Amino acid sequence: MTATFRWGWGRGEGQRAEAQAAKDAAAAAFYELDTAQRDLRISIETITAADSSPAARKAAADFEAFGRRIDEASAAYITAVDAHDLDRDDLEASVAARARTELTKAKDELVRVKADLDRFAQGLGPLLTRAEHELAQLAPAVERARQKLRAAAEALDAARAAGLTADELAARLAALAPELTKLNEGAGRHGVPETVHRAEHVQREADAVRDEAERLPQRAAEIDKRLVSLRTRAQALTTRAAGVAPVLSELRRRYSAACWQDLQQVPEETARAVEQAEGKLAEARTARDEQRWADATALLSTVRALLNAADEGVSAAGDRLRRLDEVAFDHQKEVERTRFALRDAQRLAMAGRSTPDPRHARPLDDAVARLDRAVGGLEGRHPDWWHFLTETEAVRQAVARVVQEIRDERGAGRS
Repeated sequence: MTATFRWGWGRGEGQRAEAQAAKDAAAAAFYELDTAQRDLRISIETITAADSSPAARKAAADFEAFGRRIDEASAAYITAVDAHDLDRDDLEASVAARARTELTKAKDELVRVKADLDRFAQGLGPLLTRAEHELAQLAPAVERARQKLRAAAEALDAARAAGLTADELAARLAALAPELTKLNEGAGRHGVPETVHRAEHVQREADAVRDEAERLPQRAAEIDKRLVSLRTRAQALTTRAAGVAPVLSELRRRYSAACWQDLQQVPEETARAVEQAEGKLAEARTARDEQRWADATALLSTVRALLNAADEGVSAAGDRLRRLDEVAFDHQKEVERTRFALRDAQRLAMAGRSTPDPRHARPLDDAVARLDRAVGGLEGRHPDWWHFLTETEAVRQAVARVVQEIRDERGAGRS
């Protein structure tokens, strides 16, 4: 009787010990799976915060699916633990054996799920690396944006201290305030890519505002200088324009109408251009006083264009008389100059050849004939010297085109 009791007690304790060992192993597996899940959740949150790609979305969905498997395995483990009190004094061997079996099964499932979770985590390596890189850029990008905004505000204050209102720049800087608010709300609300992009946008805009604010004093000084310079030029042009009438009179007296009729309107056109330029100068002065810098710059460009056109007209009259006097005195210089260009082109066309290429010979022959006709047109009492000059210039231009074609072809390896 006593021996039978000891044998039964020893067998029961052995089953209890095995069940307890199974329980401890299941508890360790449960803890390891829980730890792995929590660690991986951080990785998934990092990925989804920095990456909105299909791969990142799939990773998050797969993790959620793992969460359901983990919940099921954990529930089975907890049920097995709660179903059996291994500390009871009257624990039967069969109950202990059943507890060991259920706890071992729960442990095995926990281990299996963790193994699958580990493999899943390993596959997230590229996504996680990219996400961590994006996150590493986030804080510096946001801080740079804040620094750029401060620098822009300081430059704007300096411009105002110099007496420049800089209202447009102030409005552009104020428009960045909502962007700064979103930056301060962080990537948790707006996502890492959008936040980094917004920070870079703020940096660019703030840099532009700062640069323009820093240039404002110099820009104002340049506009003031141009106002004075262009006004002086307009006055000088008015004085020069007064000399056009005598030049035209001399042209009419000494040369045929074809030599000067295109210059008849120069005095009136010059006076009109100067008057328009002075009106635009007054508008530019007003724009400068109101610190409308872009308007002032545009108006000054218009003034410059008007004065350039008028200056060309005034210069053209004097230049026409000079050139006509030179050619009327000795037109042979113009002829020789043109013939020299022709001969030079003909020699180039024949270089290394027994006969010239028709593509080059034909336009050169045409140029020779055109020059001969221009010279022949000088016969008579009142030759059209201006037509002669324009024809010789056209001949030289045609010859220059042929020379360039020959050089281009030979440079490309064609004969």
